[in-house]
Amino acid sequence: MKYVRDITGRFAQRPHYEPAELDDECEGIITQFMRERHGGLDFPLPTEALKVLIEHDASDLDLYADLTGEGKEVEGLTVFIPNEKPRVRISKELTEQEHREHRLRTTLAHEYGHVKFHGYLFDLEHGSPSIFAGSPHMVVTKCKRDTILNAPRYDWMEWQAGYVCGALLMPISPFRRDVLDFRKDNRLQEEIVDGTPEAADLIGKLAEKYDVSRDAGRVRLLKLCHLVGRSGAGILFR
Repeated sequence: MKYVRDITGRFAQRPHYEPAELDDECEGIITQFMRERHGGLDFPLPTEALKVLIEHDASDLDLYADLTGEGKEVEGLTVFIPNEKPRVRISKELTEQEHREHRLRTTLAHEYGHVKFHGYLFDLEHGSPSIFAGSPHMVVTKCKRDTILNAPRYDWMEWQAGYVCGALLMPISPFRRDVLDFRKDNRLQEEIVDGTPEAADLIGKLAEKYDVSRDAGRVRLLKLCHLVGRSGAGILFR
């Protein structure tokens, strides 16, 4: 990790992570946590474990927050207060509606990304006062449905939290093995291209193993394996 100029104006400088650095950090975090709490790393990660993970590093986790007043499609938010641990709020609809379990899991993992990788920034002296909109003592990151998994790179806080989401739920080492095993089991020598039956089969198997949506599985493949359209490169771990 290195610090670079923050063109968004939130801070004078902000952390820049290479994807491999986030993968290594997240795998280490979840592996150690699961060994200490559950005796080992197994999949899918229990949703309750994700909640405890947040509670370990945040001051408060509210799973029944009314976020209707926070703007359209906001399903989670993290509140940063200097010299305090962050506070996490999850939309009550995600907790109360069973069919939204996948959305709950990805939102929890996303908010943990903010807690773990961004909380300390608000205590640093070089943080710009302009980030504390509405109050000199508090700033809120609002996370919308469409950017929980795959925010644009220029929105670096959301992009990093989105990457952490996938890296926690689908850690790099087992995920990589799963893709390689799929290729071997299906005797696939060529690249697996998005939109093909092979890609759909792989995405389905990954989604089932890690208890995530097919969209989450596909986004993880996109970021790790350069899975693109039919005219481009496909999945090929070497």
